[in-house]
Amino acid sequence: MYTPNDYKSDQYVRWCPGCGDHALLSSIQKAMAELNVAPEDIAVVSGIGCSSRTTYYMNTYGMHTIHGRASAVATGLKTANPRMQVWQVTGDGDALAIGGNHFIHAVRRNVNLNIILMNNHIYGMTKGQYSPTSPRGFVCKSSPHGTVEDPFRPAELTFGARGTFFARTLDVDVANSVKVFVAAAEHKGTSVVEAFTNCIVYTNGAHSALASKDLRTENAIYLEHGKPMIFGKDNDKGIMQDGFSLKIVKLGENGITEKDLLVHDAHCVDGTLHLKLALMEGPDFPIALGVIRAVSAPVYDEEVEKQIEEVKAKNPARNFHDLMMQQDIWEIK
Repeated sequence: MYTPNDYKSDQYVRWCPGCGDHALLSSIQKAMAELNVAPEDIAVVSGIGCSSRTTYYMNTYGMHTIHGRASAVATGLKTANPRMQVWQVTGDGDALAIGGNHFIHAVRRNVNLNIILMNNHIYGMTKGQYSPTSPRGFVCKSSPHGTVEDPFRPAELTFGARGTFFARTLDVDVANSVKVFVAAAEHKGTSVVEAFTNCIVYTNGAHSALASKDLRTENAIYLEHGKPMIFGKDNDKGIMQDGFSLKIVKLGENGITEKDLLVHDAHCVDGTLHLKLALMEGPDFPIALGVIRAVSAPVYDEEVEKQIEEVKAKNPARNFHDLMMQQDIWEIK
C-alpha cells in the first residue's frame, strides 16, 4: 500500500503562502495513494503557469511542457504508452486561452487522461492579467476599467466537446477533492475536474461564497449519483425540475417531500440536465460540486491500440524491410 508521502518529491514547494494550489497538491497525492498506483506508473504533464509547477512536486514521471500544449503532449504520451496513468495539471489561462483548441480536442477524442483545471480567474504567474474565466467587469492590470467580455465556463466547453466526465471541487475542500480525483482516475476517457482555486495575491476571495464549511452548506450542493438533490445547513432545501428549468424548493412547504426532488443521474448519456446543474450559480442557485457527469464512450487510446493490432494481424510485414519488400521492386546489376 502506498501513502501520500510516496508521491511527494524532494523539491521545495514554491507557491505563495496561502495559495490554493498547496491544498490541491495534497489532495492529488492523497488520491493517488487511495488509487494505489505505483509512482513509476504515473506521469504528470503540465503546461505553463503557477499550477503547472505541480510536476516538480510529484515523485512520478513528469513533463513540464510549453504554454497551452499539455493536452497535446499528454495525448501523445497516453497513446504511445496506454498502460501509464496520465494526469494533466493546468490552469484557466494555460488550458482555455492559448491551449483552448488542444483542450477541447482532447475532450472530444476522449483520451484516457485526468485533467485537473485549477481555476483562479487570473494569470497569476505573469502578475495579474485577466484570464478567459475572469468575470465581466473584473479590474486588474490588463483591464484597469474592468473587462468588457464574458468569460468561458469550463463546463460549457467540456460539454460542447462531448465530454464524458466533468466534476468540480474547491481547493480547501480536501475530502471532496480526493473523492472526485479518485473518480476521475477510475473513469475511462477524458475526465475534467474544475478546481476552484484561490490566488492569495490577485484574486483573493474569488470563491469566498464557498470558503468555509458553513458557507458551502448554504451556497453549494454536493451531487451524488442516485441520491436526491438536497442541500442547506439543515438539509431542508432541494432542487426540482420546473418545465425546462430548475427551481429551488424548501422541504415541507406546500407539501413538498424528498420524493419530489430530482435524483442525480451522473450516467445519463443526455447531458442536458448535467449542463444545467453545472451552470448553476449564486445567489439564486447553489454551485454544484462533486461528479456532475460520468458516462461511457469509446476511448481514443484504446481504439488506436485496437486498430494497430487489427492491422498487424492482417499484414505479414514485421519490420521496415518487410514493408518495403511488399511493394514493386527491381534489382540493379
